[in-house]
Amino acid sequence: MVFNSIAFLVFFILFFTLYWSVLNKNLKVQNLFLLAACYVFYAWVDWRFLFLLIANSTVNYFLGIYISKDADEKRRKILFYIGLIFGIGILLYFKYFNFFVSSVAGVFSILHINLNIHTIKILLPLGISFYTFRTLSYIIDIYQGKTKPVTDWVVFFSYVAFFPCVVSGPIDRANLLVPQLEKKRVFTYESGVDGIRQILWGLFKKIVIADTCAIISDQIFDHYQTLPGSTLFIGAFFFCVDLYADFSGYSDIAIGVARLLGFNVTRNFNYPYFAQNIPDYWRRWHISLTSWVTDYVFTPLSISLRDYAKWGTILAIILNMVIVGVWHGPNWTFVLYGFISGLYFIPLILMGTMNKRKKLDQNKLLPSFAVFKGILGTFLLTMLTDVIFRTRNVTEAFHFYARLFSGSIISRPVMHDNFYLCVVPFVTFMFAIEWVGKSEDVPIRFSKKVSPVVRYAIYFILFYSSIAFMTKSANSFIYFQF
Repeated sequence: MVFNSIAFLVFFILFFTLYWSVLNKNLKVQNLFLLAACYVFYAWVDWRFLFLLIANSTVNYFLGIYISKDADEKRRKILFYIGLIFGIGILLYFKYFNFFVSSVAGVFSILHINLNIHTIKILLPLGISFYTFRTLSYIIDIYQGKTKPVTDWVVFFSYVAFFPCVVSGPIDRANLLVPQLEKKRVFTYESGVDGIRQILWGLFKKIVIADTCAIISDQIFDHYQTLPGSTLFIGAFFFCVDLYADFSGYSDIAIGVARLLGFNVTRNFNYPYFAQNIPDYWRRWHISLTSWVTDYVFTPLSISLRDYAKWGTILAIILNMVIVGVWHGPNWTFVLYGFISGLYFIPLILMGTMNKRKKLDQNKLLPSFAVFKGILGTFLLTMLTDVIFRTRNVTEAFHFYARLFSGSIISRPVMHDNFYLCVVPFVTFMFAIEWVGKSEDVPIRFSKKVSPVVRYAIYFILFYSSIAFMTKSANSFIYFQF
């Protein structure tokens, strides 16, 4: 069940009606109904994955309680490591076991040694990377005394399986979502309108921008061997836009759905393509993941490597970004993607400007030349790096780059049709709306200075273009595979 499907629309309307009109008088009953809906939503894809989600919740629920109340430090540490091994172990098995086996076999084959080991067929449970990181942060925070254990099992299980976020995030911490589950929620007109507004914006980005950009980029990446560099550049551009519109569109819908249910969840994107350098980009892109890895990986690493000054910071950043890359999937392309992303930090670290935040021209319609130069340079660097993210293996990535940067990059692009000409105005429209509304969490949350005529004209364009571009079968979101 995906957000952009008729099935989800029917599911959510029925759930929303009962959630607010019938079950809102009793918090425990409402939470139990929410948990049931979370499991129905998750099991819709494959009911077998549901047992792993419940097992993960059960183990971490009891571990959290016992870690907190046990006075013996040795037992607390043992329980803590059990939680880490359980969470990381499940993730490694389901997501990385075959990658590890094939990589080891590949290394030995180079030495002409046949290990005669084979991969096994393992289905990747939906959203396992997201809910595993959610429970890992819970256990770590309890062990470090940063949060208290949840004793209400319905609340904890709902936190882990919260259906707007369980499949592709955001990765909320317990300190944010649990308190909202423990108190009575009240539906307000303002939150309802704001939620619908954010859902509309997310659907527009997914259906109109991402799905149409994917048609173009897929054609180009699938036939890159026969196309000139100029066309590959166009393909890289459309994939970069597709990746952003698809994932941020999902996040917008998830946040909007949560708002309709009375919850505020983590903001996952802050206009990353308006970043003026790479550190700023990663502070704006997939915020819940980068902040998670920063808190639980980079910070401990940088402390342990502080004796090495800037070089310790560089090593911590590179390891941090490699983990961000590997988190996306079992492929050497993601390892390389993370490693190269980490290298981009080195000049800024050496100059001591990594943490320097560059502000956008909030009150100007057009950016200054310095701001525009920073945005364009960062976007191009990101776009070219995303080629590694998109290609199927490292060899293909290098072949793509070799053809991209050949003399044919200045030739006339080869396109099978003029479909991309229909997409460009919508892409331009999306970025224009985001630039004008960049001071808001949702760019179409217009200020009172914008006339009602303009506001509703934009809402009309968003709604009817989404209807017009919608296909009979809803396209899945890119991050479902992660």
